[in-house]
Amino acid sequence: MVRPSDAPTGLASVPSNGMTTDTAVRPTEPSTIIDAVRALAPSIAARGDEIERGRRLPTDLVAELRDAGCFRMLVPRRVGGAEATFADHIEMVRELARADGSVGWTVMIGSAAPVILGMLPGETFEEIYASGPDVVLAGAFNPTGVATPVAGGFRVGGRWAFASGCQHADWFIGHCMIDDGRMPPLRMMVLPAADAEVLDTWTVSGLCGTGSHDFTVDDVFVPEARTFSLFAHGELDGPLGRIPELAYSSLEIANVAVGIAEGALAEVTTLATAKVPMLADSTLAANPLFRHQLGDADAHLRAASAALGAEVDNAWTTGAAGAEFTPEQRARMRATATWVTNAAADVVDTAYRAGGGSALYATSPLQRRLRDAHAITQHFAVKPDTFTLAGAVLAGQDVDLSFL
Repeated sequence: MVRPSDAPTGLASVPSNGMTTDTAVRPTEPSTIIDAVRALAPSIAARGDEIERGRRLPTDLVAELRDAGCFRMLVPRRVGGAEATFADHIEMVRELARADGSVGWTVMIGSAAPVILGMLPGETFEEIYASGPDVVLAGAFNPTGVATPVAGGFRVGGRWAFASGCQHADWFIGHCMIDDGRMPPLRMMVLPAADAEVLDTWTVSGLCGTGSHDFTVDDVFVPEARTFSLFAHGELDGPLGRIPELAYSSLEIANVAVGIAEGALAEVTTLATAKVPMLADSTLAANPLFRHQLGDADAHLRAASAALGAEVDNAWTTGAAGAEFTPEQRARMRATATWVTNAAADVVDTAYRAGGGSALYATSPLQRRLRDAHAITQHFAVKPDTFTLAGAVLAGQDVDLSFL
């Protein structure tokens, strides 16, 4: 068992986030943050093996990502953030995923803090961001904890899995069952990193560098003001706060898959210009079958990217207008995210197969991207049965929209 080694211990002690010490040197314009990420991308790609072996992001890389402004991208300007659009955040995360899947995934999760914490009461949100905008969040949506109502809040205990980036998180969320008669009997708990204990469990086949360990909480008091329901509208003002959470998360997850696929195509294209396959008299790039595969994969990936972009724009437009998201919109966002994720994985498969024997080696980024892309397809938010749920909505059937 280990404590989150890089995480601050509470609101009053967040030196890495302190607005009074280093806010001025960190960018607050979305375009500047994206440019900073692009500048980091080559060094991130070069550290892929290190990130995978360490099973987490290196601490110095986390610091670089903080300095680049990644974790303030979606934070409101009133508390020092960049207040970027959904599309801007998608672009930033894709740049990172194109360089390394684990980095893209971990930043995607950690930088969603203002969207998730925006479901808290407004005063609590302001308190969390009082020390600075670069708050990093980790946690889990699966309700594997138990919260017992007591005066002023809850006593919380439990164990949660898949807490990406937990070793450098400032705050944790843990979904809990509450046996007090409420329906649904669920509530999200928000805890400072010092209240959580990380268990070293993340030995996996894909997204190895995300540090998505289990964590436990043992009989910790959480005040009512640091809890919320995933099924209620939060107080965060703005378009992102109005997008259904699971639809938002699904599109973000699909975007990481697209970034990984874009990186895989770039890598196999570079490989093809130098690799001469066995018994061939010219490079792989001259091979007609490879050219066909590349052209087909590129078309499929551009189609997936366009479909994802259209849903992101649609979600932002609807949220900005303050309009209600119809069941059909929600169904199509979820179905599109699932289709895009699988289309991206198919593109990575093509790149990996085209790489031939060279792609087998641990030194080849193609085999890592293959494992990363298929790790994403295992996520609950993009599971195949999403199409069944979406189809039921489109067919006019009665559907519980809680998880759509």
